[in-house]
Amino acid sequence: MHSNRVGGDTVEARLTALDTAVTALLDDDLTGLSNDDIVEVLQRMETSLRKASAAGHRLIVETTERRIPEHLGCRSITDFLIGTLRISAADAARRVKGAKKAGSWHAADGGDMPVELPAAAAAQRAGVIGADHVAAVAKIMRKVPHGTGFDEITVAEKILADAACSVTPEEVAKIGAHLLAYLNPDGDVPDEKERRRRRGLRIGKQGTDLMTPISGLLDPETRTLLEPVLAKLARPGMNNPDDPESPRGDVESEDLDRDALAKAAARDTRTAVQRNHDALKVALRQVLSSGVLGSHRGLPVTAILTMSVTQVEEATGAVSTASGGLVPIRDALRMAEKAHPVLAIFDHHGRPLHLGRAKRLASADQRLALIAASGGCTRPGCDTPATLTAVHHITEWRDGGPTDITNKDLACDACHALVHDGPGGWETRVAPAGSECPGRTEWIPLPHIDPEQKPRVNHRHHLGDLLSAALAHYHARRETELREYRRRWLREPGREASDGDGP
Repeated sequence: MHSNRVGGDTVEARLTALDTAVTALLDDDLTGLSNDDIVEVLQRMETSLRKASAAGHRLIVETTERRIPEHLGCRSITDFLIGTLRISAADAARRVKGAKKAGSWHAADGGDMPVELPAAAAAQRAGVIGADHVAAVAKIMRKVPHGTGFDEITVAEKILADAACSVTPEEVAKIGAHLLAYLNPDGDVPDEKERRRRRGLRIGKQGTDLMTPISGLLDPETRTLLEPVLAKLARPGMNNPDDPESPRGDVESEDLDRDALAKAAARDTRTAVQRNHDALKVALRQVLSSGVLGSHRGLPVTAILTMSVTQVEEATGAVSTASGGLVPIRDALRMAEKAHPVLAIFDHHGRPLHLGRAKRLASADQRLALIAASGGCTRPGCDTPATLTAVHHITEWRDGGPTDITNKDLACDACHALVHDGPGGWETRVAPAGSECPGRTEWIPLPHIDPEQKPRVNHRHHLGDLLSAALAHYHARRETELREYRRRWLREPGREASDGDGP
């Protein structure tokens, strides 16, 4: 380095040590490492790279605030990075955006300016999340409506940053979409008159190959009615016209050969779009022939909506469906007027939710209660809606677990298969009293995911509750800080005397 200052010498020493360590890693023999060692090396390397990205933010801030690009004849900091580091324009733009969102900038007087994404910035400096996580959080925060209060914005950013610590950037985007629905329940959804105008289903002309194109827009109510039909009939392995041995019709039929279904699912190479098409064909055939669709996972095939008493009273916001969608409250209330009679208030009076060891399979009442309580798969990070889940014994049936509502919860087929005693198996348990989420289902991660195996719960289907709890905690902390500030202010010399001199 060109600088002779002490600070320059320190940075020079750190860069030399970093270069030496990386060079050594390039030459080290990895064959002697165990599988667990390789996993640990990958994780520690990723942590270091994420911290290095945060250090890069500091350098971009310093470069910009010193106006180095201008002094060197560059048009912008992005142009400077492209020429100096020989990186792509897209990469340079991503780094600059990251520095703007998670970097510590300074005002004209030299004072620190608030970090735009403080929680995400702190997580990146700790190496827990990467640049893509920060970008996902930033993208969601840009969509927060202007009328949202400062407290809600602060808590929402922290919720997203906390979620990013245990999920992928893509999953952060999914969480953010639902979080925005809670922050802005009426969102950018057009009014009912505009939705009626835009609704439509276009059936094109039949082509020479006898195929017919369709397109259009479904209103929220129509989508909500269609989703449970597809969830039932579009399951992999079912109703596959290309497989003569594929089970047909009702996946919940007592006559269905489960082994045949599993084998058919393994052979099923259809895309999700193709399965939806085949399912719609079967559904139309059943509607025309009998008008009865049967049941799905122990419940009537119908739209299941979960809404709070406050939403019903105020008739505002959006409610969630068992299929994972959102429906404006006015549409939901209109659907409820003509709903299949499965609407119930769960007050635990006379509801057969506790079956002990008398039965292994969950009852319809239990499944309805779990849909309302859990909303979907309970494994942390999974966003599978309730219509695509099975009822899981938290303490396994073979281990003496009862078929009681307190020992059951929802898990999708893929996550349910992860719970076993062999290598790579997850464990589940009920969160004890005094924990952050008592009574919820906790999943204990594998050592390669979390060496400490700290139990986790899935907040994906409970973002409204999470936001409310986080806001309450934030307000309580602010109130405590304010009281402490007042006490310190009164203890300063002359404060009490000057207070007494007033009128």
